[in-house]
Amino acid sequence: MAIARTAGRSRIAELSAQLFTSLMPPPIYLDYNATTPVAVEVADAMQPFLRGAFGNPSSSHWFGRHANDAIEDARQHVAKLIGAQSQDIVFTGCATEANNLALRGVAHALENHRRHIVVSSIEHPAVLEPSAWLRARGWEVSMVPVDRSGWVDPADVGNALRDDTALVSIMHANNEVGTIQPIAAIAALAHARGALMHTDAAQSPGKIAVDVADLQVDLLTLAGHKFYATKGVGALYVRPGTMIASDLQGAGQEQGLRAGTENVPAIVGLGVAALLTMERTATEAAHLKYLRDELHRLLQHHVPELTLNGHPTMRLPNTLNVSFPCVSGRELLRMVDNKLAASVGSACHSESDNVSGVLAAMTVGPAQAMGAIRLSIGHYSTVDEITRAAEVLALAWKQLVAKNPLRSSYA
Repeated sequence: MAIARTAGRSRIAELSAQLFTSLMPPPIYLDYNATTPVAVEVADAMQPFLRGAFGNPSSSHWFGRHANDAIEDARQHVAKLIGAQSQDIVFTGCATEANNLALRGVAHALENHRRHIVVSSIEHPAVLEPSAWLRARGWEVSMVPVDRSGWVDPADVGNALRDDTALVSIMHANNEVGTIQPIAAIAALAHARGALMHTDAAQSPGKIAVDVADLQVDLLTLAGHKFYATKGVGALYVRPGTMIASDLQGAGQEQGLRAGTENVPAIVGLGVAALLTMERTATEAAHLKYLRDELHRLLQHHVPELTLNGHPTMRLPNTLNVSFPCVSGRELLRMVDNKLAASVGSACHSESDNVSGVLAAMTVGPAQAMGAIRLSIGHYSTVDEITRAAEVLALAWKQLVAKNPLRSSYA
């Protein structure tokens, strides 16, 4: 049996190697908002904790202390990334867990005093679903709209606030169109009514600055695999004094807010990713914006009536969501699948044929929404890749419109 299991694992590794060696060259990767490659420095830092340094960080002996020290080093790095103190950081298994802890944890802590929350119509399912869960249990949930660019008007949040509002949760930057929200202004309104402020900042680090003091938030979510750490690790910033209860029953890890033995290798990797992000912050945003705008320029040159989705200026410097006229974005991406990796929206809904909920909330028309694709650039993107991506997409678009006589005027 042991031999069979070993053979099975070897076969999986062999198939994985064959997959990537068969793609020569591999597709251009423009889906950094879905996930980022793991940085070499991150993988290298994790290796010792996958091998000899295997201790349980809750153990009192040498192995445990070594693991615990590594976690605390990582906690300091993650805290510094967002302008927090190390004791304010709670490690989680992912951003979804961090969002659930924020919403459900605050609800558990305040349900005897306040039973109302406010969210936006373009939140990630990791916020919308916990909100729906609370609504099913008697909470009232107000959903504020966005404008045509995907921007939340603070005045709309102010109008939704009530004396019994426990929490406002508005994402820092949208994962599909990249629009950046006025979190500090919204937080000021929430605090004036005695409510807590949470922001899902999963998409922000590595692209724009994130500082909890500037944002005035009480809770902030991070996702490791969005800034070159591994999947399966996230963090929640909790401002000291914030009323929040654990949503997971067990032992007292992570200051009693997240039971369960910590994923030491992944947390170590998250700490290194935070260090890399801080080192790159000064130059990364400008580089990403240059590549994004060059890609947009090239696509506009090749594709008449290409439409931008999202705010023209107040959006992530790496994110370009555009609609191609008279075609399906999903069909377009299928045509270029062996040459380009991108998406039609959130990776969580990549297999759905429905129009993006974000674009629908922005009141984008059905035809424009169906033609939308999201191109997101990252640290490893190059000018050559941007040029080739524009050519690949333009050619595929022309081939699609040529197949349909009703589209032939675009060919």
